[in-house]
Amino acid sequence: MARIAIIGGGSMGEALLGGLLRAGRQVKDLAVAERMPERARYLADTYSVRMTTVAEAVETASFVIIAVKPADAESVVGEVAEAAARAESNSVEQVLVSVVAGVTVGFYESRLPAGHPVVRVMPNAPALVGAGISALAAGRFASPEQLAEVSALFECVGGVLTVPESQLDAVTAVSGSGPAYFFLFVEALVDAAVANGLNRAVATDLAVQTMAGSAAMLLDRIDSERTAGADVGLDTTPARLRAIVTSPGGTTAAGLRELERGGLRAAVTAAIDAAKTRSEQLGITSE
Repeated sequence: MARIAIIGGGSMGEALLGGLLRAGRQVKDLAVAERMPERARYLADTYSVRMTTVAEAVETASFVIIAVKPADAESVVGEVAEAAARAESNSVEQVLVSVVAGVTVGFYESRLPAGHPVVRVMPNAPALVGAGISALAAGRFASPEQLAEVSALFECVGGVLTVPESQLDAVTAVSGSGPAYFFLFVEALVDAAVANGLNRAVATDLAVQTMAGSAAMLLDRIDSERTAGADVGLDTTPARLRAIVTSPGGTTAAGLRELERGGLRAAVTAAIDAAKTRSEQLGITSE
């Protein structure tokens, strides 16, 4: 089985490590490079994984997953490039996979040996509990087979889809930042419930389970429509489910009217636009 190196043992690096192990990857095929001694000890003790240097992890790996902070990308990719050059001389077929927010494929391609395959991935926070969604974008030299292999790696922490790299800033605004929007809405729902007489524990249980159940309901309907090859566009599914829940002149209709009056749709659009713009501003390119 392919050997995998994870460079960076932060929350996303740990999420991937845990997901790979749960999916049946063997500890002997994994190596983690983490510069913080306390964090390295924690990962070694928790997952019994081999902790090593960046150079040692990269030289024998088929997949090198970089999961560091954007500010550390420049220094780390230098070490990775040197080790990757040695790996090439040993005929190790290697793919670099980046989960570093805002760092472009071109940044890596300009620093790695010529023709080195790169795949950029934008996962999100629910990957920490195996329920994330990861968007993949292939570099110029990544083959369809390599992209499929990377996709399989990230399926261990949730769903996977492929987009052009030009769309990753929008992906970041929707799914990368999306959990925070979701948590804010739940927070507001709980506060409103408390203001209407429910205690906070009951309000929280009601809000969280309602959100979880609604998401499960939506996913089930979308999966059913895909399986059946339904002609109705999947983007209309939320609206159709909302209509099912909303009785004419009922309580739900009254609540929805206030959300529309408060500008919910406009606020969501503005949030996505702002997050996408900020993602573009923070991007690290090949220049």
